[in-house]
Amino acid sequence: MAESGRARGRPRSFHGASESTLIQSLDRGIEVLKVVSRGNGMSLTEIAEASGHPASTTYRMLTTLQKHGVVEFAESGQLWYIGLAAFRIGSTFLGRTSIVEQSRPIMQEMMTTSGETANLAIVDRNDVIFVSQVETHEPIRAFFRPGTRGPIHASGIGKAMMAYFAADRVAAILRAKLQRFTPNTLTDGRDVIAELQRTRARGWAIDDEERTLGMRCVAAPVFNQFGEAVAGISLSGPSVRVSRGRDEAHGTLVRAAADEVTNAIGGQFPQPAGS
Repeated sequence: MAESGRARGRPRSFHGASESTLIQSLDRGIEVLKVVSRGNGMSLTEIAEASGHPASTTYRMLTTLQKHGVVEFAESGQLWYIGLAAFRIGSTFLGRTSIVEQSRPIMQEMMTTSGETANLAIVDRNDVIFVSQVETHEPIRAFFRPGTRGPIHASGIGKAMMAYFAADRVAAILRAKLQRFTPNTLTDGRDVIAELQRTRARGWAIDDEERTLGMRCVAAPVFNQFGEAVAGISLSGPSVRVSRGRDEAHGTLVRAAADEVTNAIGGQFPQPAGS
């Protein structure tokens, strides 16, 4: 009797992932793709060293990925970059989550109200990845193109999300050496934890010129249906406009926007600590 409905996602005989079920060349190719995605133009030698594969093998994988548009090669600088096809694949994932779609009008309103650039980002390990932005019309403004990465500890969105991470996840992030970018960057784990506690208490986080001198941002987290912080919204701009004196007003605005996105995607707010 023929099966009804959609085809299965895996064979009947499949009993779970193991080394025997992996296609090794595909596995290595994805490793190379991840290496290229972490750079802003990399040479063959750099990619081979970072991926741990011989240069000849790495080159074959790169040319295969290039055939599908997932990576691109710039003849002028002899460097490899992420290609348009990779962006399209990533955009499909973002569309599935609906956060980008749902947040766009909310970010537009936040930018109009504040006069500052609105950002949406997610976290990948110890990095923040910007996935959407609504730019202000001011001549001096913050700009993060989609896919831009930033250090989680020196980011308003990063700290806004970390404030709601489990203690073991925060501890794992803090075990890595925290790079100092400006005199304001928090690089001591105890200082970061204290700032996360303040962030959770008030509901929004601040990047007080911790990544770039002269630029500040205020951010708040977006929660999924399990009450987990899965994204963050921020407004950012020069410190003369996003000043300390306006933090309370900006924080209230950003938190309201983030909460609106949480509701729009069917998210749930986490229980207060100790409840």
